[in-house]
Amino acid sequence: MNTSFENAQVSVVLLHGAELPYDRAAFETCLDAALAQDLLPCEVLIANGRGADAPHDFATESDTPVVHVPGNFNNRAEMFNAACRQARGELIVLVCNDRAQVRLRQSALRTLVMAATRGEPGEEEPVGLVYADYARVGPQGATEEVHLLDWHAGRLRDTTDFGSVFLVPAKVLEEIGGLDESCQAADWYDLRLRISEGRRLVHVANRFAGSLYEVEAPSQTHNVFDYLLADPAAQREAERVCTEHLKRIGAYLAPGAHVQAVPTTPAAQPADACRASVVIPVNQRPEFIGRAIASVQAQTVREVEVIVVVNGGEDDPTAAQVRRYQDGGDRHDPQAPPVRLIVIDVNNLGVCLNTGLAAARGRYYVQLDSDDRLKPDAVENLLAVFESDPTIGMVIGSYEVWTLDSNGSLKRNEEIPVVKHEEWTADNGRNNLLRINGAGAPRSAHIDVIRETGWFGVNDTPHCRNYGEDYDLVLRISERYMIGRVWDPIYEVIRHAGGTDHAIDQVTIDRNDNAKDDMRRAALRRRRALNHRG
Repeated sequence: MNTSFENAQVSVVLLHGAELPYDRAAFETCLDAALAQDLLPCEVLIANGRGADAPHDFATESDTPVVHVPGNFNNRAEMFNAACRQARGELIVLVCNDRAQVRLRQSALRTLVMAATRGEPGEEEPVGLVYADYARVGPQGATEEVHLLDWHAGRLRDTTDFGSVFLVPAKVLEEIGGLDESCQAADWYDLRLRISEGRRLVHVANRFAGSLYEVEAPSQTHNVFDYLLADPAAQREAERVCTEHLKRIGAYLAPGAHVQAVPTTPAAQPADACRASVVIPVNQRPEFIGRAIASVQAQTVREVEVIVVVNGGEDDPTAAQVRRYQDGGDRHDPQAPPVRLIVIDVNNLGVCLNTGLAAARGRYYVQLDSDDRLKPDAVENLLAVFESDPTIGMVIGSYEVWTLDSNGSLKRNEEIPVVKHEEWTADNGRNNLLRINGAGAPRSAHIDVIRETGWFGVNDTPHCRNYGEDYDLVLRISERYMIGRVWDPIYEVIRHAGGTDHAIDQVTIDRNDNAKDDMRRAALRRRRALNHRG
């Protein structure tokens, strides 16, 4: 774009739906902020969803034209598109003020336009969208600076926060046909994905006092199970949007494409041979490990083993608890599946898992976290799925959520339904996995398949800090093998005060999102290469 910010023509679009979650005075504050910019817009358009005959009753004292666009709109996409069709500006700033009051700071347009126009002529990828950090204002007036993540192709989660204000060149909106009016929930998700296909998404970041706008909204509490309460229709819509994007960029995996048989065939084994190895990585959790071990020893399939990898060194008291289940220990049962102990002194989950798998006697790996439990028929159900199809390289189960209270009592958390990850369909699950953050549990895989696909990561991928190595493995296995499913709950996730999904701060959330998004970016490269080779 060769336009200089000094003479750029900018249109600003605001929304006034049939109902707003705030009062008329608050909306007029949004409008006044748009009109009070130190780089004046050429116009402010209001898409008014109160009907085709809605009055133009927005009083202002500004010389900047306020254009009224009334109509009977079915959704937000229709409102924005109607306003954009009337916009005169070569740059359009879209303000998503339909769910919360959004107040532009006085120099917001100046900053957005500079970011959109300062690139050198002839750059390979033109600017397609500019988004910016913002300030969230809580009910009591407390302000929280929200720092967004920089865009890259791996940012495929539909829940990624891109804020509420976007600058888009008018010609880009024209080229892509505006927002998809068939979308009731995924309109912005679809828009940013389509714009990103050959265009740059520019992030205006903030260190301190540099947010471009304020949003009146309460702070969001992080809950790893929020997605379970999401509207199923909205989830299907987001899946469709993501799938179509993957098709357009050449990273879509068609049903059955590139799937192969598991590389080895089991040799004849005695009836009592070990069939599955349950590997438990653990650090400083002596109070939990016994419950996890007992759940393996209670399996209906008896040809299993427990491999506990303690990564806190010999001083970790967890090791002493594990030895109680071994020969000579007070909890040793010679009739129960054996318990093996490996002690290392590096707290690295991938190293734990790979070390346990290298020592495993079973053909299959079964996941178990040190503070969780397997249902008694877990291994039985997992093995049945493996044996049903030679192309199945991994099986993912379903789980219940339990709570451990301060008195040590366990109780099923009934308000959280059984977590089935139903988005894991046979035809499209491996594509949809790029959109969502979880891969399901428990996970079980052929150990030979884990070896063949490169083992677990050992914190050697960007941003990874004992997080996401299992997600990365699932991505890689799903590109070459079928993923089987067990729909009945076979695992119990136990939530407690010391769990890793409690009290996560934003820095940790961002680091974890960066880790998985980089894994998604690597997956896109692999999938394009697979499709290119045919």
